Parts: sequence; structure tokens; C-alpha cells
Amino acid sequence: MDIKEKIQEMVEKVTSDKNLMEKFQKEPVKAVEEIIGVDLPDDVVEKIIDGVKAKITVDKLDDVAGALKKLF
Repeated sequence: MDIKEKIQEMVEKVTSDKNLMEKFQKEPVKAVEEIIGVDLPDDVVEKIIDGVKAKITVDKLDDVAGALKKLF
């Protein structure tokens, strides 16, 4: 399993579905397993969750930086 690929897949699904985003924020393990459709070992799920959270944060920061650049 390519964890980077799974993280990107999760980010795309989570950010495009408001209900899924809420579930990911409340119960990330269940959300990840639901999307992937596989019950994964906890250490793998935690890596995916951390990666998704980091990617979502970076994407939001990029959006804010882009908006600020437009102002100046």
C-alpha cells in the first residue's frame, strides 16, 4: 500500500464532502476505514490520518496565502 497515494485519495474525498469532513474531524479512524473499505492496523491508520490532517492544513494555508497575495 502506498501511503502517500492513500493520503491524497483521502484528502480529495474528505475535502469534497462536507459530511465526510465532519466525520473525519470527529472520528478520523472510522472515516478513513470507511473510505478505504478496509480495516487497517492502527499504526497505518494513524499515519494516514496525520498525513490527511497535514495536507488539509497546508492546502488551507495555500488558499489563505493566495488570497493575501491578491490583496497586495
